[in-house]
Amino acid sequence: MSSTPALAELPLFPLHTVLFPGGLLPLKIFETRYLDMARACLREQTPFGVCLLKSGHEVASPGDPSVPENIGCVAEIFECDVDQFGLLLVQARGTQRFRLVDHRVEPSNLLVGEVAMIGDDQPLQGAETLAKFGACAEVLERIIATIKEREPQNLPFVEPFLFDDPSWVSNRLAEILPIPMHARQKLMELMDVGARIDVVHHYMQQHQLL
Repeated sequence: MSSTPALAELPLFPLHTVLFPGGLLPLKIFETRYLDMARACLREQTPFGVCLLKSGHEVASPGDPSVPENIGCVAEIFECDVDQFGLLLVQARGTQRFRLVDHRVEPSNLLVGEVAMIGDDQPLQGAETLAKFGACAEVLERIIATIKEREPQNLPFVEPFLFDDPSWVSNRLAEILPIPMHARQKLMELMDVGARIDVVHHYMQQHQLL
């Protein structure tokens, strides 16, 4: 008998970006509500949730609310600094996907979500998909090697590099390939890692990246 997943509360940071599990999220925070959120997360060692904006703006107001997508990703802060202009510079890492069950707006305009955590991807199966995964991993290795050579300080991924992990490889490619944000969201939502591998492999074939 399957049990209903436990619900949790997360402060939400709706953005014009999609965060994947294992993904790197650099943020420059200046709004009071998000400064307070980040400080609370650092103080209490708790995560926050990142959702792609379905509508509205990152800098929302009472008359112009931020409407997040229903599937997001938990983010954990692992590095924090303050720049010369007083902006909080945060490096966060995506961990686990969640489904937004409900959300409310706090008096500070911070969104707080009631969320149910989503499990890991279904395992990769089938010889053809395994071959596509191998090709995708090779392309990603080349991309990372090129970035390391040209801009070693601006690597868009968090180590360790898990080139033998289909979820890690497909997530990193989905982040870095120039695909529309709505399509990126759909790739993040996929529970079948083989389906995500198929999509990024097909995209790279079409654009002669393989």
